[in-house]
Parts: sequence; C-alpha cells; structure tokens
Amino acid sequence: MSTVRNSTPDSISPGRNRGLFAVIKFVLSAAIIVLVSEVAKRSTFWGGILASLPIVSILALIWLYLDTRDVQTVSSLSLNIFWMVLPSLVLFLVLPLLLKKQIPFPWALLLASMATVGAYYGMAQLLQRLGYKL
Repeated sequence: MSTVRNSTPDSISPGRNRGLFAVIKFVLSAAIIVLVSEVAKRSTFWGGILASLPIVSILALIWLYLDTRDVQTVSSLSLNIFWMVLPSLVLFLVLPLLLKKQIPFPWALLLASMATVGAYYGMAQLLQRLGYKL
C-alpha cells in the first residue's frame, strides 16, 4: 500500500524543532481543557458546547498530519474516531443517571467510565465481525 504525502510549508512543520513542537502541542491542548473548564464554571450550557466540539480530534488530526504528512493515516484516524465516538456517548448517558441516583461523583464517574470501556469493547467486537480492519 502506498502512502500519499502532501507538502506543507516548513513554517508549520515540526522539522528539526520536534521538542519545541511537542511543547506547543502540549500547551495548546492543555489551554483548551482549561478554557472549557473555566467556561463551564460560568455556564454549563456553553461549557457543554465547547466540550462537545471535536477539538481534541481536530488537533490530533492536525498534529498527525504535521508529524507524518501522510493523508492516508490521517484519513484512517478520522474514520476510527467516527466509529469510537459512538460508544463514547455511553459516558454522557450513564453518568447523569448515576448522579441522579445519589451515587457519589467519584463512584459515578468510575462506573460510567467502566460502562464506556465496555461499550468500546463491544464496538470493536462488532466492527471486527463486520469485517472492519482495526
């Protein structure tokens, strides 16, 4: 299988400054998490909108492309993100249900996370049975 590589200006390429590029990726990614948290303190609605944006996925696609210049790999990651978003929604269904039942937050988050891991496993099994290459 051949890979398709596109050229990008060196000014946005990690090139020889891989360490600095890694720090930039880390700082930008952390800043987004802090931004969502701070906005959610003021408005859970707007915090929810920001958190629901596929910011992490978009950044991962950008970082992957800049690191590899391989559009085939970026395409594959994008499709895998699509399939894995579906089971990730389990967390957002189970957590509020557990909290409404007065389960303490740490336990509710742990149980909702475990349910999500189970949903990921189930999705992976389903995709394999359907012939999707993982």
